[in-house]
Amino acid sequence: MSVSRSDPASSRPGVSTPVARARTVTALVFAAQGAAVASVSTTIPAVKERFGLPPLVATAVMLAVALAAGAGSFLGLAAIRRLGPVAAMRGCVVSVATALLGIAWAPDSALLVVSYALFGLGIGGIDVCANTRAAVVERHYGHSIFASFYAVWSCAGAAIALVTAATSRLGWPVSDTLTVQAMLVLALVPAIRAHRLPAMTVDRKVHELADASLGTGIWAKLVPFGIVLLVAYVIDSSVSTWSTAYLHQTLAASLAVAPLAYAAYQVGTVIGRSSADRLIRRIGPVAVVRWAAAVTAVALTALAGAPTWLIAIAAAGVTGLGVSAFAPLCLASAGRLQPAAAEVILARMNLFNYFGVITGGALSGVLGSAGHFRLAYMAPVLPVLLLMAAARSFTPVRPVNDPGPEPSHPPRLPAAAPGSL
Repeated sequence: MSVSRSDPASSRPGVSTPVARARTVTALVFAAQGAAVASVSTTIPAVKERFGLPPLVATAVMLAVALAAGAGSFLGLAAIRRLGPVAAMRGCVVSVATALLGIAWAPDSALLVVSYALFGLGIGGIDVCANTRAAVVERHYGHSIFASFYAVWSCAGAAIALVTAATSRLGWPVSDTLTVQAMLVLALVPAIRAHRLPAMTVDRKVHELADASLGTGIWAKLVPFGIVLLVAYVIDSSVSTWSTAYLHQTLAASLAVAPLAYAAYQVGTVIGRSSADRLIRRIGPVAVVRWAAAVTAVALTALAGAPTWLIAIAAAGVTGLGVSAFAPLCLASAGRLQPAAAEVILARMNLFNYFGVITGGALSGVLGSAGHFRLAYMAPVLPVLLLMAAARSFTPVRPVNDPGPEPSHPPRLPAAAPGSL
């Protein structure tokens, strides 16, 4: 990896340092993604009613979004290498906002499906771009900050869910709601500005060496993280994508009330992720994963058995609190295995992510269309408890205070040596 040397003082995180600016830009991209995902998730019942989509068709569309997002991860990886991380993030955010407008104003179901597919591609691209950038920024800080990015994601999602609830109460058509939400996402684009980090600038040759050096050993080390990420996204997909439909269909909540479960879930994740970095530094990532698994299992049980929508909203919030730390911990730990190849590793980790989204979306959608949403929320409880066994694979961040002198040629990257995302 080629390293540019700069004034050491400029590399220390602070209010106006390049590292702090990079953190702000990355957080804004996470906010854009969280807002966009919430826009789609909380408007599913209204879009379904507008186009008269049968429940199984709506489920199939959401699964298509997840498949497109998996492909978008690899497109995002290519965009990083061709355009650079900031331009790639900016382009993905613009494409997602464009897709939201397409969903809002699609004249027929065919263009609706195309818009959802574009949305999936853009979301997948943001995933790999934003997570890779977050990994680099965290290494500069030298301690856990990854969860803070996901806290921003959740905060934006909760805000957008409240927008959906408010506009539904006011009687707005779903096209107007989605248009407002797309404009809010686009408003973040001008702030996603180019910035220069004082430490690592990876060139094409280093990427090629990193790709070639990823042997079977490192993939074996990724498996525990992948399993945790898969289960986490089964739960996230079940709650995020279908909680609005669950409240509306099973618990007879109105279209104005139903999105509040999503909002509560995201508020729970905001609280969890805002405190996760401090907890990780205090008690370690292993203990955090184990406690999170226990809380998530209890909350899912309560959500599955909720007698009223009010209790379901509260249970969704606690579910968000429990599941909140899984994704940032998995991605941060995986990226630290080999920092020079973080983009490649995270693109492949996203396969677990989207397999979980597909599994959770399919399970909840199919069971929900048959009137069995409660069973869909009870099913992940045992896998969550089994995550306690995978907790020992998680490692703390290794501080990186000085990148060292610039080498005259790219370093040799060992095939399976652990590094530091």
